[in-house]
Amino acid sequence: MFGLFVQRHAEAAALYNDISVIYVHPDDNVNKYEIVNESSGTDAINHISTIRVYYRKSKSKIVSIFRFFRANKLALKQLPRPDIIHVHVLTRLGVIALWQKIVHGTPYIITEHWSRYLPGNDFNGFFRKKLTKLVVRHASVVTTVSENLAQAMHNHGLNNHNYMVLPNVVDVNVFKIAPHQNATPKIIHISCFEDKSKNINGLLESLKLLKDKNIPYQAVLIGEGMDYDMMRQKASDLQLNDRVSFTGLLQGQELADVLANGDFLVLSSNYENMPVVIIEALACGLPVVSTNVGGISEIINESNGMLVPPRDVEKLADAMRQMLSKYPDYDANTLRDSIIKKFSNESVGKLLNQIYKSL
Repeated sequence: MFGLFVQRHAEAAALYNDISVIYVHPDDNVNKYEIVNESSGTDAINHISTIRVYYRKSKSKIVSIFRFFRANKLALKQLPRPDIIHVHVLTRLGVIALWQKIVHGTPYIITEHWSRYLPGNDFNGFFRKKLTKLVVRHASVVTTVSENLAQAMHNHGLNNHNYMVLPNVVDVNVFKIAPHQNATPKIIHISCFEDKSKNINGLLESLKLLKDKNIPYQAVLIGEGMDYDMMRQKASDLQLNDRVSFTGLLQGQELADVLANGDFLVLSSNYENMPVVIIEALACGLPVVSTNVGGISEIINESNGMLVPPRDVEKLADAMRQMLSKYPDYDANTLRDSIIKKFSNESVGKLLNQIYKSL
């Protein structure tokens, strides 16, 4: 799930370029290293050459870091030398790209998705900060998924002469309008069920306020994660079992079908960058109620939804109350068209192609 953003950018880039993906991950079930080469024919993932290397994690942090870099070196040997390296998520992968630039002169670009640079998060440590500044400074281009994230990185002294926004990707052939009419308005929420950031607890409390006022609705909560069981118990404690259902993790067409049959999306996050579920909902013609955090206000406004302050249960409940009567006023095709122009595979792929060709 956490690699989905990277996969979608790779698929968009592959429309116009020859793309290979390297994926390295610890695995206690391997001896030292295991290489899985899915680089051709039916083995290629969505027609993209992919090299996976799994390495055994050590109790020693130094040994584990060494094995991580060794695993990436083994992966690079499986492929022809690249013209450009595109790093997703710092910092260790950026060190590899910087080394390739020093040794081979290969330019690299960085795409950052992570909210760790936002206020209150965990971008700390003297050595990490110094290394990240070095990696960012020597990149040819640094892209972020929102202006807000770019500014947060600047605030940490992560300076580069060429920052730009690279939108997340939505598959508009999967996420599309599905004509429907629910007897009771249906609210959709999608997240990774990590309550510290996603504030599902606050969402449930807001839904409880709506129920107490006898406002009709059904809410479908999609996803799984570390706090999934706790949130299900919370819903039960609030006596919301007749109003709220939990689907677990849904992906691909199954996710798109459930989303498209909702009436609007709600996000209650305490902090975010640019959630892809927002553009997926708009691609399905659904308006959005969201907390005003991260880069969300760069997409959501009164033309396609409503914004509320974070950590405010009553205001979130009031916004959902308004949207329960207002959602039919939004034109689904207009919402969808705004996404196709900027966030489709073709649009993002062309932007990446322009970046690559400039290098």
